[in-house]
Amino acid sequence: MLRMGAMIPVTEFRQFSEQQPAFRVLKPWWDVFTDYLSVAMLMIGVFGCTLQVMQDKVICLPKRMSLPNETVPSQNTSEIMLDPTLAPHANFSPEPVVHEMKGLKTNLDLQQYNYINQMCYDRALHWYAKYFPYLVLIHTIIFMVCSNFWFKFPGSSSKIEHFISILGKCFDSPWTTRALSEVSGDNPEKKESKKPNLNISTLESNLEESHSLRSIAEKFVVDKPAARALDKKEGEQAKALFERVKKFRLHVEEGELLYIMYVRQTVLKVLKFILIIIYNSNLVPHVRMNVMCNVDIQDMTGYKHFFCNHTMADLFSKLSYCYLCFVSVYGLTCLYTSIWLFYRSLKEYSFEYVRQETGIDDIPDVKNDFAFMLHMIDQYDPLYSKRFAVFLSEVSENKLKQLNLNHELTAEKLRQRLQINSSNRLELKFFMLSGLPDTIFEVTELQSLKLEIMNNVTIPAAIAQLEDLQELSLYQCSVKTHTAATSFLRENLKILRVKFDDSRELPHWIYSLRNLEELYLIGSLSPDISKNIALETLRELKSLKILSLKSNLTKIPQSIVDVSSHLQQFCVHNDGTKLVMLNNLKKMVNLTILELVHSDLERIPSGIFTLTCLQDLDLKDNNLKSIEEIVHFQQLRKLTSLKLWYNAITYIPENIKKLGSLEHLHFNHNKIEILPSHLFLCNKLRYLDLSFNDIRFIPPEIGVLQSLQYFSVTCNKIENLPDELFFCKKLKTLKLGKNTLSLLSPKISYLVLLTHLELKGNHLEVLPAELRSCRNLTRSGFVVEDNLFETLPSDVREQMKLE
Repeated sequence: MLRMGAMIPVTEFRQFSEQQPAFRVLKPWWDVFTDYLSVAMLMIGVFGCTLQVMQDKVICLPKRMSLPNETVPSQNTSEIMLDPTLAPHANFSPEPVVHEMKGLKTNLDLQQYNYINQMCYDRALHWYAKYFPYLVLIHTIIFMVCSNFWFKFPGSSSKIEHFISILGKCFDSPWTTRALSEVSGDNPEKKESKKPNLNISTLESNLEESHSLRSIAEKFVVDKPAARALDKKEGEQAKALFERVKKFRLHVEEGELLYIMYVRQTVLKVLKFILIIIYNSNLVPHVRMNVMCNVDIQDMTGYKHFFCNHTMADLFSKLSYCYLCFVSVYGLTCLYTSIWLFYRSLKEYSFEYVRQETGIDDIPDVKNDFAFMLHMIDQYDPLYSKRFAVFLSEVSENKLKQLNLNHELTAEKLRQRLQINSSNRLELKFFMLSGLPDTIFEVTELQSLKLEIMNNVTIPAAIAQLEDLQELSLYQCSVKTHTAATSFLRENLKILRVKFDDSRELPHWIYSLRNLEELYLIGSLSPDISKNIALETLRELKSLKILSLKSNLTKIPQSIVDVSSHLQQFCVHNDGTKLVMLNNLKKMVNLTILELVHSDLERIPSGIFTLTCLQDLDLKDNNLKSIEEIVHFQQLRKLTSLKLWYNAITYIPENIKKLGSLEHLHFNHNKIEILPSHLFLCNKLRYLDLSFNDIRFIPPEIGVLQSLQYFSVTCNKIENLPDELFFCKKLKTLKLGKNTLSLLSPKISYLVLLTHLELKGNHLEVLPAELRSCRNLTRSGFVVEDNLFETLPSDVREQMKLE
């Protein structure tokens, strides 16, 4: 046997069946069994090949043929030669006594015998008797390659390696133990000192009995992890595992390459088994010990007929029958595998038993190659699938994320992130987190909470600890609330901002916030319910005063009419969608601020004229060309701010003079060419913006506006400024940039309160020294070209720079 091993070592064939030890979890019992059968058949082939090499194949002797004139000694002669005492009684002439027995003389030397043996081995011996061990070896290698090919093929081996890697880490993760312990009723943080969990000992015994992943098993048995609180590092590792499992599932569920390869290699083994049984059964009888050999080599040896003995025929015959037995068992096992493959739905895998056993109801079923590998794992040990399923559960993932959040965002860190928002409240912002950290409820001074792009956020009952919380902002967040949390928000929330893209991001509980005062909604609210989100009734919002909608409305929803009687501010910022049917505005009798922005309005809505409490009207970015309806604004005696900016208005009607209460007027970004003098009869104006028009001349009547503090005519075509402009001595901001001015009057010195002056973009060549009288004007508030600034006296320049 040592010589045999030295000639053809079995280790040379190891590469055909060798795979990573971790891959054993994907080898069910039949694959393990057939591997052992392959080893037995391989030994038969190696043993036969070694005999072929080490021993003589056949031994041949020439067969003497009787010639007509040749006398063959009779039996009596032979007996006399053997027993000389019979000679006297024999009936023939006396011959010399032979005392030594001798065989037939062939007159052949050793080389001739070797030549005869080789010729007879090649020509007389049946091919099956000669090549039997090589056939066994080849067939066995093919079997071994078929059994392990899917572990070697690049397209499948990468998936398998990735799956085994993830499986091992999921099995070994402390989070798996914690999750399974929690659903079984154990509290991992309170029961550390109690008796070790029986599940752990069961897992250890299962691991020892089933010889699972070596590294996993050894670590699991040695470390004996108990259900305990995870530290930050373990939490991060488990979080990364969840992401890997998600990506792997998406990748593997797309195809069924592993399943197809395993089916094909199994079918190939069945077909090969049938082929081997058929031809071997017919050829085994041809392995005979005695063989007649007739070769025409008489001119070299003197003989033509030989009688040969196949020295290994008896052994080969027994080995062949033994080999057939092994192949039969191998083939029956493959047939069983084929039945398992074709009569079970292996491209779908249900975790129903895991859901029932663990109570984790959201574990999804899987399909295709992912399902097939889990079926294979179950044949090895179902425990792997159970522990792996923990990382498919969103509930489990959310619990882990919550744990990591609590580690990362402590109460002290959250206090450091507090800021004062535009409402002068202490605000805390969270962006793209997996949930709310429990530590936030320890920051009891919190007044405003802002959440952006956060999915499946749950607001627990613990929010009631934030007694000062009055403002909540939800930007693209899907939020669920505990019943107690909803009750708290209903009583305490004053301001709510919601930006949504779908119905899940518009919480249903907003309709019950009876103490809510301000509601800001950003999202699609078109009446086309099939494509957008319908706004339900706001009847319960009895305290609502401010409602702002950034949407694509075509009309005012009926749900808004339900709160119209107590609304004080109503803002619609459309996306360019035409807003029609505005008669419902009449019902907002207490409205003080109205904004209808970017709503493609061509006329001023008539419903506005009855809003006697209106103080601020903004019709920005519409399609207004004529504003003759402005005459009706004289009924709005409290109107102080009118914003008609970013439209297509070409002229200002004479009736503008009737709006005597106006203090702020915005006509910027229109197409106005002429400023009517009656505009300046609105003598209470403090803010007048006429920038970005086509105005060429400013009437001297502007001097009437003694309350004017802000005046802008930037980006027009003005060539000269009336001296009366400088009689508006309360002016603090004067914007004259981007015109065609060639001279700035020295009367600029009258504007002693001026803090901002813009002259850049004109044709000025020199600046008046009288600017020294504008002592509140600094260099930062003086917008002019540098070279033009240098024309000022040095003392004036220094004055502006110092201040």
